[in-house]
Amino acid sequence: MENIHNFQILWFILIFVLLLGYALLDGFDLGVAALLPFLGIKKEEKDTLIASIGPVWDGNEVWLITGGGALFAAFPHAYATAFSGFYLAMMLVLFALIFRAVSMEFRANDPVRASLWEKALAGGSALAALLFGVALGNVIYGVPLTGKMEYGGSFFTLLRPVPLLFGITGLAAILLQGASWAVMKTEGELQERSFKATRILMWINAIVAVLYFAVLIVTFPRLSGNILFYVAVVFTFAGLIGLLFSLGKKNDAALFWESSFSFIGLFLAAGAAQFPNLITASNGPNLSLTIYNSSTGLYTLQIMAVIALIGMPIVIGYTIFVYRLFKGKAKADDHY
Repeated sequence: MENIHNFQILWFILIFVLLLGYALLDGFDLGVAALLPFLGIKKEEKDTLIASIGPVWDGNEVWLITGGGALFAAFPHAYATAFSGFYLAMMLVLFALIFRAVSMEFRANDPVRASLWEKALAGGSALAALLFGVALGNVIYGVPLTGKMEYGGSFFTLLRPVPLLFGITGLAAILLQGASWAVMKTEGELQERSFKATRILMWINAIVAVLYFAVLIVTFPRLSGNILFYVAVVFTFAGLIGLLFSLGKKNDAALFWESSFSFIGLFLAAGAAQFPNLITASNGPNLSLTIYNSSTGLYTLQIMAVIALIGMPIVIGYTIFVYRLFKGKAKADDHY
């Protein structure tokens, strides 16, 4: 029994890492796309912003697909409950991501309606970022579950204040990621505009983070004795303070890493609040889906662990290779 518990904890950590990787990597390109109408004034500037994410945005989504696949294989009951219960919300996310993808292509090949596609790109990216946070907030804060591990609420059950705070926090962090990435990848007036956006979003993130941590500690009193929660708080505000100093020095390379550091802190706090639950039941703790009552068998977890030991270094190595290959400033005439 102890052996399977070790593997259940291991897979919780691995899925957490995969989802964190997705949040950090796809977060900045969602952020850039959502900020496109505000950062880019001239067509050339908008072309530059899109070129800055063009080589990597679709590869970043591999982390989400891998995380979803790992959840399905390791914790099938939680996967089934989440994807069936949150069906409408998941479809909205899917459509938002589809609009994000096709808008980039249509904008390049349909210049007559380029403005329309830019609005679809920004709106789809912002909606996806918001809904991801709302979904995370719901599984942590709790949703009504039946004794058959089925979701017992409606779509509007998902739109409560605490999950919406998670959504706003996630959206603010993703916009900060996007602005700081734009600073790193652009030059001239566009970069100056991105610096200003980063400064504004840094203060918004600081305010939202204070509210986020306060709500977490009130909602989950057990976090007061959780060292990981305090590490998360330190990470978040260390990243934001670092941003403040780097903005003063106009250090365009450091901003993205510091915003990522802050984002990691927000994610760590969510993980500390969630463990060992996968989907918290708001109508009774005994109905919650945990890593212990919703996992697959020991043999499957062991086989998957071997596959993960082989596959994850490949994914990480490929990601590093791609980012090194396309490092440097983006240009408007870059085509991908």
